[in-house]
Amino acid sequence: MDTLTRLEKTIDQRRKADPGQSYVAHLNHRGLPVMVRKFGEEAVETCVAALSGSREELIAEAADSIFHLMVMLAAKGVSLDEVMYELDRREGVSGHEEKASRSE
Repeated sequence: MDTLTRLEKTIDQRRKADPGQSYVAHLNHRGLPVMVRKFGEEAVETCVAALSGSREELIAEAADSIFHLMVMLAAKGVSLDEVMYELDRREGVSGHEEKASRSE
């Protein structure tokens, strides 16, 4: 978690930086639709790497996906703590039960 916490702080610090100097600022400057699309691209690339890539490709794409997910979450004002809380809330609950509770 230390790495993700540091990454969250770095993303927060760079969101309002010069878009020419920071990739995070560049994404924020371009807006949420670009961030969402980029996360989607990275998620698909992670899936492709899982199916046909090497272990190293999967690790690299997974890191890209996590990074872009965190950029998108920050843009929406959602903290890592909130996501971790939701995961903690689901701990010990069957995936089938959790999914069924959302459709009620």
